[in-house]
Amino acid sequence: MKRIQAALPDGVRYISVVKADAYGHGMAQMVRRLMQSGVDTFAVANVHEAADIRHMGMGWPILILSALLPEEDHYLVDYDLIATISTAEEAERFNALGAAKQTTLKVHLKIDTGMGRLGVWHEAATELIARIQALPNLHLEGIYTHFSSADTDVAFTQKQRQRFLATLPGSTDGLMIHADNSAGLDSLSGDSPFNAVRVGLLQFGVPPYPDSALGRAKVEPVFSFHARVGLVKKLPAGTDISYGRTHKLQRPTTIAILTAGYADGIPIDLSNRGRVLVNGHHCPIIGRVTMDQTIVDVTDAPTVTAGTSVVLIGKSEQSEITTAEFSKTANTIPWETLCSVTKRVPRVYVGSREL
Repeated sequence: MKRIQAALPDGVRYISVVKADAYGHGMAQMVRRLMQSGVDTFAVANVHEAADIRHMGMGWPILILSALLPEEDHYLVDYDLIATISTAEEAERFNALGAAKQTTLKVHLKIDTGMGRLGVWHEAATELIARIQALPNLHLEGIYTHFSSADTDVAFTQKQRQRFLATLPGSTDGLMIHADNSAGLDSLSGDSPFNAVRVGLLQFGVPPYPDSALGRAKVEPVFSFHARVGLVKKLPAGTDISYGRTHKLQRPTTIAILTAGYADGIPIDLSNRGRVLVNGHHCPIIGRVTMDQTIVDVTDAPTVTAGTSVVLIGKSEQSEITTAEFSKTANTIPWETLCSVTKRVPRVYVGSREL
């Protein structure tokens, strides 16, 4: 947090995105720590995540990034939440709620500049901004967009940025103007209207876009993923391994059966592709990953016994498997990897040496 905040220009507000159980890290534990670290606003996917945060503490603004179902509208008042608006119908609905409850609801307008998901299409944004500002029980607090290809397509990201800037009202005083996390930071300078940044994966030590300005902040992952060896056995050359017989041993082999499988968050795409760290040695996953076990060739690793700890993501002695490497090998992305570690995997939280 300190390193990220140091990379932000003065006056830029920090929106901490903690949706999906804080990207699989644990909502309660992460949010409490973030509350101590000076974030300005929290952002979540839905009202139920927002309610969890509100039960931890009052005072922090909480932005709902997704659309609300009509029966969820009352949570905006009950928990003092900020809604995202994409349509005139939503604006009218929230205004009617505010009138009925004799209050003014805070809202952010999302503008679709090319993502094709939530948000008002940028060509219609000016009209909707004026409509929201005219509704007596709504307070337009912010305007934002979301980049679809910030990590792969610089030209299209710039096109989205220009579309977004073209929709903004003549004066943005008092408004939070933000784009997608680190990818928007390059605009946070000079007379740019951007004055807030949404930070998700980076605050957990995983740079989503390492070459962007904020992505160059030196961070370290707070997450590591471990399993343990349940059984060690020797098998002769020619033995087929696991379901479907997708791997045949080419030599006499010592195998270790890990007490975790795809029901714990080890993707089946790591079958015959992935590797783990055992006592600092890279050991290949062989055969198909199964629901509760994963088979590893530990022939070349020293002293492996039942109970030995195995690193799936993290460091072991001088070796490391990063979340990015694990995800690439599994044909997925770090966001999905972190969110896919299931609830049956015990979480262990270790206090920082620096407070």
